[in-house]
Amino acid sequence: MTIKIGLVHQDQLKTQLASKEELISEPVNFLRKGSGQPAILIHGLAASLHDWDYLLPDLASAGFDACALDLLGHGDSFNPARLEDYNIQNVYAHFARWLDSLFPLDAVFLIGHSLGGYLALIHAIRNPHRIKGLVLVNPYYSMDQMSGFLRMIFRHPLFNTSLIRMTPYWLFRILIDLTSLELGLKYRQHHSLPEEVRIQTALDYKRAAPGIYNIPRTLVELYDQLSGLTIPTLVVWGEHDRTLDPSSFYKLAKVLPNSISSPMPTCGHVPHQCDSITFNKLVLDFFFEHR
Repeated sequence: MTIKIGLVHQDQLKTQLASKEELISEPVNFLRKGSGQPAILIHGLAASLHDWDYLLPDLASAGFDACALDLLGHGDSFNPARLEDYNIQNVYAHFARWLDSLFPLDAVFLIGHSLGGYLALIHAIRNPHRIKGLVLVNPYYSMDQMSGFLRMIFRHPLFNTSLIRMTPYWLFRILIDLTSLELGLKYRQHHSLPEEVRIQTALDYKRAAPGIYNIPRTLVELYDQLSGLTIPTLVVWGEHDRTLDPSSFYKLAKVLPNSISSPMPTCGHVPHQCDSITFNKLVLDFFFEHR
């Protein structure tokens, strides 16, 4: 009797390939406003297209075809049933197929926040001729950007998501309110994020598929691939980011050969929601320069 170890039967392989093909072909929920040069807005982990509620109408009014999507497992886009389907390869493939279906020929502007910034970088590395310009907002590109605690958490795969599923909305809301609290003049507390943003953020956390928290452990390092990326790039970040090390964004802007940097001193991880007026102006000025 011959025993074969580590080989996948051809029928199993076809089934696996068909399964992935079906997964990345699942519908994408997105919002589209305006007409003109395409501008694609990509949110971060556990967020949704509502991350861009302040920017989308301004882009449309300025003459851009602005599209914001819900990534795989987020918002109202498809949620895979299997935990192992939540990996960066599937998330990117799902996004890229959607983008190609909308703009098969046009060069686009890409705006990505955090995990969305990582996806924008992957797409730019693979398809530099398809990108008119990049806006990276507190982008992820290396595990070193995270604290030791977060690195420890995300290096281990998820096996049981029941606790995440059972977490109530009010608990997400308390955590978001606590992390947005800041001390102002005379030690008065205030929130760095508007009330409607905190409400939507908690809703997005609650309705996202628990499997998305398996995605970070599948990310690969991008830093060594960035020095050859010559696409015009705007790097924007909040200097009070508590999720990713703010100094890492200076490092990113330095390695990208055709980039400008715009730190926002009063904001944290979501400057596009913290100070949308300043942020939107930065983006529009950059787009007008490179349109």
